[in-house]
Parts: sequence; structure tokens; C-alpha cells
Amino acid sequence: MLKAGIVGLPNVGKSTLFNAVTRTRKAEAANYPFCTIDPNVGIVSVPDPRLAVLSKISGSQKLVPTAIEFVDIAGLVKGASEGAGLGNQFLANIRETDAIVQVVRCFENDDIIHELGTVDPIRDIDIINSELILADMASLEKRRHSREKKAKGGDKEAKKEVELIDVIMPHLDQGKPALTIDFTDDDKAIVKEFFLLSSKKTIYACNVAEDELAGAIADPDSHAQVARVRKYAAEHTGSEAVVISARIEEELSEMPVEEANEFLADMGVTDSGVSALIRGVYHLLGLRTYLTTGVQETRAWTIIAGDKAPAAAGVIHTDFERGFIAAEIVHYDDLVGAGSMSAAKVAGKVRIEGKQYVMKDGDVVEFRFNV
Repeated sequence: MLKAGIVGLPNVGKSTLFNAVTRTRKAEAANYPFCTIDPNVGIVSVPDPRLAVLSKISGSQKLVPTAIEFVDIAGLVKGASEGAGLGNQFLANIRETDAIVQVVRCFENDDIIHELGTVDPIRDIDIINSELILADMASLEKRRHSREKKAKGGDKEAKKEVELIDVIMPHLDQGKPALTIDFTDDDKAIVKEFFLLSSKKTIYACNVAEDELAGAIADPDSHAQVARVRKYAAEHTGSEAVVISARIEEELSEMPVEEANEFLADMGVTDSGVSALIRGVYHLLGLRTYLTTGVQETRAWTIIAGDKAPAAAGVIHTDFERGFIAAEIVHYDDLVGAGSMSAAKVAGKVRIEGKQYVMKDGDVVEFRFNV
């Protein structure tokens, strides 16, 4: 299962957000740095309203959403790349994740200590990104040293690695993350083995005050700090920035679903910031969902964007992929529009696809196979 690491400076709301995202109290949210020392891990269901709609059409007995893994990682401080604070542990934990959720504080509160004394989300982002870049430069220097001798001896793979390192290092030295280098597909395969921290896709979670949530969600650019983060994310890494209020989300996580929905409605908010964040991370990881539905269950299945039908079938069971014959597919929108599977067939919305079909998010599928 792919995992996203929740990172940020101390006291920006990481652990509170983790509690809300995972619906647990595993991360102790305390008003001092490093309250999270060992990374907390939680499996998180991906909100998908399509499941409830399909279950009504099929009369399903249960719903099974798809899931991703979140890791709450200890707060970083300036100098982490040189071991300051819990730097070495922090960087090692990030290295094991597939994407990063960078929580940035966008609220003022004199009762909650900020590590640097003032609230400035762009400064905070720059500190974290700089530490990731410095750590990458240190690891690349070591890698180049170990490959140069082989490269001079005629080792083609080592020579290619050195060439790529010589491309990456000046880029990093300018303060630009490896994520923003336009590699060829072949080069990407090699660079992937470098395990660069600054090459990980990132989504920014703008943590706002409770009384600012509704306005910031309705118009993110109306909130000065959120607007700054959105502009930075778009210009520097082409990343997304979502609005959350970790405190409100934690309260919502402790309420029954109906009560939580009423609470949001009273605030003038139609969707949870955490729900948007989870869905954003899911897509950031390159994941997509196809659906199966019947009387027993309606279930969401996770695939990688670009997967073909046999690989998607293999997610259910390896026998499905090994003995794949065809896939009977109707898109969710077409099925809901028709009102039933039989009506969708009459309307010509259900089609038979073969081994070369590239799955789309929202495909409702029944596989045909023979082992």
C-alpha cells in the first residue's frame, strides 16, 4: 500500500491533523516540539460518495472503500539535514514514503507556540524544502564518489548515473527541488533509485483557524496566508494546496456522521477539508479507482493510473489476471444516469473491453476469466 507522510515544522497541527485523518488518538497533540517521536501510521479510507449511490442501485449489503496509508512524522527544524533536532530520523522516515503532505500553519494563536516565534507559511515551506534539498545533495555527493571510479573504468550504468548527478546537483544548488527537473522516462527510472527526498510529490495543507474555515474554503484567495501558499505551490512545484482546520477536523472525527454533516452545514461548509485532502493525496500518488457492485457488496478497488484491464482484474485476485478474457464495463455516470445495470445495457452504455483497455476512474466492472 502506498503511503503519504505528514510533515511540517513543530506545532503547525500535524499530529492533530493525523488524528482527524485516521480517526484515532494515536498521535499525542501537545503544545511543544517533538511530541511525535516515532512515526504514527494509520490506514485511511478514501471518501467516495459513489459507493453509496451504487449500493442503492444494486441493493448491496455492505460498502467497502479503498484506502491509503498516512504516516505522522516528527517535526523538522532548521539544520535537520545536519542532524539538528530529530533530523536524521525525520529524513529517514520521509524517505520511506511515496508522497508528502506538508502542513503549513496559516493561523494566529498566541496560546500555541510557533517554533520561530511568528507565523509565516512561505518561510516554513522554504525551511522544509531547503532541508530536503540539502539532504539530497549530501546523498548525491556520496553516490557520485562511489560511482566515479566505475564510470572511469567503462561501466556504462555508473557513467550514466554520474551524468545525471551532474545535471541534478546544479539544480538543487539553486534551491530547486528535483521534482521540477524534466527527465526522460529512461532517466526517471535511474533517478528513482537515488531515493531523492525533494523528488517526492507534495500537497500543501493550509491549516487555518476554526472561524476562518468556511470563508477560506469558499474563496481560498480571500485568506491572505492561504493565497500565498497557493501561489507558491503553483509557481514552484505545480502542486495543490487545500484548506483544512485541524482542530475542527479533529472534533468532526469524534462525531457520528450525521452530526458531523449537520455541524459542517451550520458552518456553511459542504465538504470536510480532510476529505478533500485524502482525495488529493490519493490522486497525487497516481492512484485511481474502479468499482464493482452487486447484492453482496459495492467495493472500490485501487489501481495505478494507466493500468490496463488485466492488471486491474489482478487487484481482485491473481487468477482474474492470469485467466482474463474480457471486462464488461459501464462508467459510473452512465450507470447512474440509466438507473440500473439492465437499463444501461438497453441504452448501449455497457461495453465489452479486452486486454488493451486502459481503465478509467469510475469504471464499474465485471470481469470474465477462465483459469
